[in-house]
Amino acid sequence: MLPSAWLAKLRFLDLPDGNSSPEMYRLVRTRIIVLMLLITVVPLTAMALINSHQYQDILKEEIVNPLLVLVNKTKHSIELFLAERLSTVSFICSAYTFEQLADEENLRRIFRVMKQEFGGFVDLGLIDENGLQVSYVGPYDLKGRNYSEQPWFHEMQIHGTYVSDVFMGFRRFPHIVMAVQHRGDREKAWTLRATIDTHKIDEMIAMMRLDAKTDGFLANRGGVIQTATKNYGGVLDKFALPLPPYSSEAAVIETSDQHGREILLAYTYFLHSPYVLMVAKPRGEVFRSWYTLKTEILYVFVACVAIILLVVFKLTGLLVERMQESEEKREAALKEIEHSHKLSSIGRLAAGVAHEINNPMAIINEKAGLMRDLIELGEKFDNREKFLGLTDAIIASVERCRSITHRLLGFARRMESQIELLDVNEILRETIGFLEKEALYRNIDVRLQLGDGLPAISSDRGQLQQVFLNLLSNSFAAVEDGGAVTVTSWDADADTLGIAIEDNGCGMSEETLKCFFEPFFTTKKRGHGTGLGLFISYGIIKRLGGRIDARSKEGQGTTMSVYLPKKSKAVKAG
Repeated sequence: MLPSAWLAKLRFLDLPDGNSSPEMYRLVRTRIIVLMLLITVVPLTAMALINSHQYQDILKEEIVNPLLVLVNKTKHSIELFLAERLSTVSFICSAYTFEQLADEENLRRIFRVMKQEFGGFVDLGLIDENGLQVSYVGPYDLKGRNYSEQPWFHEMQIHGTYVSDVFMGFRRFPHIVMAVQHRGDREKAWTLRATIDTHKIDEMIAMMRLDAKTDGFLANRGGVIQTATKNYGGVLDKFALPLPPYSSEAAVIETSDQHGREILLAYTYFLHSPYVLMVAKPRGEVFRSWYTLKTEILYVFVACVAIILLVVFKLTGLLVERMQESEEKREAALKEIEHSHKLSSIGRLAAGVAHEINNPMAIINEKAGLMRDLIELGEKFDNREKFLGLTDAIIASVERCRSITHRLLGFARRMESQIELLDVNEILRETIGFLEKEALYRNIDVRLQLGDGLPAISSDRGQLQQVFLNLLSNSFAAVEDGGAVTVTSWDADADTLGIAIEDNGCGMSEETLKCFFEPFFTTKKRGHGTGLGLFISYGIIKRLGGRIDARSKEGQGTTMSVYLPKKSKAVKAG
């Protein structure tokens, strides 16, 4: 069950009492749509965003972690390579004396074994305490070179060993210099210096088997590139990006290179060498599968949202339409009940009023008749004709009151109907015959559009004539001389016949139409209508099991429609 707080929030869908306007239903429809979208699209969107974020993180870990492992592994391989070479130089420096190494034949033999067993060595030289190269083995003529002013020579004197950055030097090709200083107790300090070819390091980076768009290279801590690159320059070029922050472990950052490409930069700092190993991988390559999946997720999400919107709009429209129909039926039923109660109350009131009026009217009628007889018998009665006219007027008014009270009594008593099989078209022609002279005199065009082959119905002839005559009289009263009145009959459905009386008269406003069947309501001039005709006609049609409707527009005329059942419940079977 929903919490009470949520149930309270759903009350905004209720219609205010007495307000069922189209604007209100549009408001309710909008609110239902918003509510349904909130409880469907919002969770779906949240789920899609959360899942996509989680998948992206997982995918990133699946790609980044192997990349970090590869960088670490390559770093250890390079460190091992450099450490082995430095250890080799240090061992030779410890195993041989200065004099033995100063002999170039002996030095050449040692260098041959170094290249054969370890590889990567380019040359080997012995330097005395003054920085002068005493002996040299290698492809260049470097014997007698003085290194006393070189920065690396002074650094080596301080630390005892030295591993250089990649540089060109006298050889004009990339290489790394390793130097180890020998300090004996009695001997003067001397240095053994070897050159390492960076080709071996390039091979180790190539063994990472990076794809064509991924770049792997070494840089020193000054940001100078130490090995060849695909996208960031040659050896000894300045790396275009700032060096990533120092980390003792392999790490990765997201950044953009000088070409504007988003990249994942995996890197690791060497502990005992001035190098940084970096691998730059385009971010698009990393997340290619993610972008493909995201596109598919987007398509599915859009399709689901479109289906949800379609269903929400269709269901909401149908729901609100049913609500509106139900509300209209409820209001119509309430009006019908209200009108029935009003008819019942008016009927009881009419019966009482009619009885109360009939008694004094009978006395007035008798007195007026007696006065007339006395005037007629008296031969010398002054103003005889004038008084006779006045008594006739009194008697005529009494007759008029008697006619009104008779109608009221007829409505109040609900006189039993005399049901018989009738031809509606015949009754209509017969009723129109009562008004032929008026139609001829006023030049009113009475048009008959009666349906052919209409079945006979079970109803009361006299009461139907009274209703049709009343409706026709109202139509005649509404049209100007020369106007038109159209009478139509048709088979409405399997159980009902329809009769319509349409005129092109003055018509009525909506306010007038609302009071059309109210008792004593009339649009005729004073003295020309009692306001009971349509009220009584309405009651008659209801008693006969039918219904009567009115449609009208000011200046366009009025249409009165009567729907009668084909078989009355009052007729016994057989």
